[in-house]
Formats: sequence, C-alpha cells, structure tokens
Amino acid sequence: MCGICGFLTKDTVRLEQLQEMNNTMYHRGPDDAGAEIFSLSEGYLLGLAQRRLSILDLSELGHQPMHSKDGAVSIVFNGEIYNFLELKEELKDYPFTSHCDTEVILAAYLKWGIKCIDRLNGMFAIALFDRKTDELFLVRDRVGKKPLYYSLENDGIVFASELKPIMAYPGFHKKINQQVLVRYLYQQYIASPDSIYENVNKLAPGSILRFCKGDVKQWKYWDVAEVYQSKRKSSNAGLGYGDAKAELKELLTKATKQRMIADVPLGAFLSGGYDSSLITGIAQSISGDPVKTYSIGFNDEKYNEAVYAKAVADHLGTKHTEVYIDENDMFRLVESIPKYYDEPFADSSQIPSMLVSEVAKKDVTVALSGDGGDELFCGYNVYEKVASAQKLDKLGAFVHGVCSVPGIRSLKLESKLPYAVRTIAANRDKLTKTQFGGENYIGVAQSLLLHQEDMLPGKFPMEDRYHEKNWQEIRMLVDIETYLPDDILCKVDRASMMYSLEARCPILDKNVIEFAFALEHKYKFDKGIKKRILKELAYEYVPKELLERPKVGFAVPLDKWLHGPLREQLLDMSSKDFLVRQGIFDPLVTRKFIEAYLQSEDGKAGYKYSKVVWPFFVFQQWYQHYFK
Repeated sequence: MCGICGFLTKDTVRLEQLQEMNNTMYHRGPDDAGAEIFSLSEGYLLGLAQRRLSILDLSELGHQPMHSKDGAVSIVFNGEIYNFLELKEELKDYPFTSHCDTEVILAAYLKWGIKCIDRLNGMFAIALFDRKTDELFLVRDRVGKKPLYYSLENDGIVFASELKPIMAYPGFHKKINQQVLVRYLYQQYIASPDSIYENVNKLAPGSILRFCKGDVKQWKYWDVAEVYQSKRKSSNAGLGYGDAKAELKELLTKATKQRMIADVPLGAFLSGGYDSSLITGIAQSISGDPVKTYSIGFNDEKYNEAVYAKAVADHLGTKHTEVYIDENDMFRLVESIPKYYDEPFADSSQIPSMLVSEVAKKDVTVALSGDGGDELFCGYNVYEKVASAQKLDKLGAFVHGVCSVPGIRSLKLESKLPYAVRTIAANRDKLTKTQFGGENYIGVAQSLLLHQEDMLPGKFPMEDRYHEKNWQEIRMLVDIETYLPDDILCKVDRASMMYSLEARCPILDKNVIEFAFALEHKYKFDKGIKKRILKELAYEYVPKELLERPKVGFAVPLDKWLHGPLREQLLDMSSKDFLVRQGIFDPLVTRKFIEAYLQSEDGKAGYKYSKVVWPFFVFQQWYQHYFK
C-alpha cells in the first residue's frame, strides 16, 4: 500500500520537484520514498515516484520505482496482488530477488504483456513503462479500490494516487470543473471519470490507459455490464441454493486467507453488522491467534452499535478494542476533510471512518473490512423501495399519461397527488428508472449555480447498459459502478490512508464479485429478506440473535453542527461578497437558501435540505483550502 505519482512529458521537471509531488502523499507511505527521472527519445522525460507503506517484504528489495532485471520495464505500484504467490509459481523462469508482489507484476508483464492484468486479483493502481515500445500504461483495479488520477497537457501526461501531487506539478493550473457541481451537490461525491478540475480525470475502475509519444488510448479490461451479462449465462447461474452457499463460503474463505498475508500486524474493522461479522468470523477461523478487532461507539443509544460489535467479538473470541466517541471527537476532524480528500467529498460517514482507522492504526497496519456486501448481495434499504417501485411502474405510467392529457394537464393534477404517487408517476426516464426521486434536491442544487449550461445530470443515465429486467439488479449494478468506487471505497481509502493504514475487502475479491453476478436473484433478496445468502452464511459463525437488528450505520449530527458551531462559517461562505468573488454560486439565490435553512426547525421541510447544505459547506471549505 502506498501512493504513486509521475509523468511522461517534454516539460522541464527537476528531481526535486518530483520529490515534492511525492511528499504531498507522505501519509500514504511513511516507510520509504523513491523518485527517479529518466531521459527518453524525442525529448521526453519519464518521472516515477512512490511513497511506501511496507506490507510485504519490508526490506529494501521492495523499494520502488522497481525495474526488471534487464532494465526494460519500470513500475510504481499502489495496492496488493493477492494471488501473487500463485502467479510466482507460473513465473519460475524469472530471477526473483524480492518476496513482494511488485516484482511479480514486472515478471508477469515480461511474459504476457499488458494482458497480464487479466491474471491479477487484487486492488491496485499501476504505472508501468516499457522502454522497448515507449509505452506508459496506467491501470486501475476492477472495482476502483485504489485511486488513480491523470492529466493530459502539452503532449504529456501526469498521474498520481491523489490530486495533491498533480496540483504540485510545475505549471499546473487549477480550473474548477463546474459541469460536475449539480451532480456533486446531489450525490455528495464526484464520479469517475470526472474530477473537480477540468484538466484532470480519474481513471475509471477496470480500465487501462496507454500513453505513447502523445498518443492516448483507453479501454476497459473488466466492464461491469459485460461481466455481469457473461456470468448470468454461466453454469453457476443455475446452482442450487445449498451448493451456491457452500461455494460462496469457499470463495470468501480463500479471499480472506489471501488478505491475511502480511509481514506487519493485521486486524479487522468490526461494526457488529452482517458483513464485518462474517469476514471477522472467517478470519478468526483461519487464524491461530485471536484476531484484533476494532469498533467505535456513540453515547447516544439510537446510533450506538458498539455493544453489538462487542457481543460478536466475545462470541468469536477476538482481541477487541472499542473506543467511545462524542461530537467533539468527530467535530475536530471537519477541518481535515479537504486536506485528505483532495476534492469535495460530502459523505459525512467519512468522519467516523477516520476515527475507527485512527484507533486501529495504534496496533495494526492492515485492517479487513466488510465493504461490498450491500452492493453485491442487495443489502441497502433503497433496494426494497426499488422493488416496490417496479411493481407500481405500470400504474405510474397510467397516472402520468392521464395527467398529461391537455385538458387535465392545465389543472396541474399531478402536483396535487401524494409525494410517493408523484414520484412513481414522474419516473419515466428509462435510463434512470431505479434512481427515482430527488428532483427537488437536484432542482435546488441547480438553482444555486451561476453557470447552469452543460451541467452533468444529477443522476446517472446508464441503466440501459445492463440488459436486465429486475430493477434491484439494475440498481445494484449502478451502485457498483458509481456509489461503491467513488463514495464508499474513496471514503475508506482516504480515511484509512490518513493514518497510513491499509484496508482490505475480501467481499470485493474478483472471484466473489463474479460469483455474485451469476447467482439467482432470489438468493440475494427473498420475500423481503435482504442479503439472504450472506446472512445465512454469517449465522454459521455468529448466532442469528446477535446480528438480526435494523441497520444503523455511522451517524453525524450535521444539522446540529450547521445550525450551531458551523453557523457563522456557513454564513461567511454564503455572503454576497464572497460568492461574487468566487463566481460559482448565484449570490442572491444561495444566500436566501442558506438563510432559510438556518431559520428552519427540526422536523420542518427546510431542515431536510442539509442534504444540499452540507455538500455546499464541504465544497466551500475545500475551496478556501486550495484557493486561498
């Protein structure tokens, strides 16, 4: 685990400047640093740098940039290849000198070319340069566990694990990408391939970018829609429930065992929910010693899951650490959000994620997590609403049709219907069928902005990609391509790496994902039971009575903060003078909206608009941090 950065350019860049870029990511890799610049043909300079968090082979033999024995191929790499020992067996002809997975990637490339990526199972962001062909390859793992940004300018390319190294690149110009702002204010994150800057992109999950002397090509080596459709036709699609459950257990056990390979202390995040309890249970069944587990608790019983986590830990026999936090513990981290998240990111559960990472890092360098279970096995509450919406879709179409008749339309009948009926009736776009609702928030977000032309829509118009009739499956796939990589995994990556902690997710193993795609839907959602197969597998490790309860999640008192200690800061951020100078938000509309929100009371309609106010606050906080 680490951070990487570099460039292939005709610009004049000194080694000291590359080192400065690299050191902006010190938190991602405090154990070692490497930076090298090479002169190439046609005036190009190749710069490769890495900050290292040592996990495998702690010796100097794991230092990066790493070069093949013949010097033909160079690499910087962030992540872990979990099947590297298996690959190493296939690559015995290569004269390995280290015990790390980075060298295995080099050997694999020399034998199989860039198609070697198809053989890698892990989380990774890779920059690999081939001197024989003058090709630079940037590669990102299948679901986007590891981040990778790039910028194309002046027939060159700059890349990095975070935005900070790119911002530190000589001559980089920060120009805000205003097209993403409506979507950001609604979704609370910026989805790939976009970033907050016009001239920077995220490499999409499952993608390869090839740069050769100014020529750029990009393609998907693993596409969610294509893989899903392929797996739905596979032999696993017809597995009986018992066989499916047994195979899933075998896959998760192997994935967990591979993720427990480390030359540093390892533990697990344990919330007491199904996913983290299942992974911890499997890990404990593999380990000869008690697994170190970590959770945080809240003094407010409505949001406190620590008692359940402790009960699970006691049952499994783990070495458990729990720390109770209060609002002050969370509030102290608000100012650090721009520094570690680089671009506006407003999922407030990032704050408790930072805190549990801080607790774990005191003992371990690697932590297992249960991320991915909800998206792959139908766990979110919204999926129940999606199922109901599909059943009512024909009725909604009828209501919409009646209300669209010219004589009736003038009566504005649709606007007088109950909210739920209006939502179903208005849900006519085939590209966003499972993303219904939210039009009020999107409308408010758009009204706040000065420049409303060419805005990306608040929702993702992509649902025709999947050729699937079941709305729940469609929404899960949408979430796997958007919410999972750009919210959940981004949140965990930045929160954990803030403390130089590596988070590993067995449920997001390539083989587990592809197996989940093939499963019959009734194994995931059956008669209102979400995550059926995952839950029943968890019961093999933890008694049902310890797990069966409503989902809580991390709670952050945003409204209380915005109406209280952040109130004056919010007012300053929305003052006419500040907004006029900034030139992004409409001063009159924005000020009026913020004042109305601050005057609203708990339980009133205006209070709900913290869904837009908090992303606005986070954006302005980010802006003040990077555009002083």
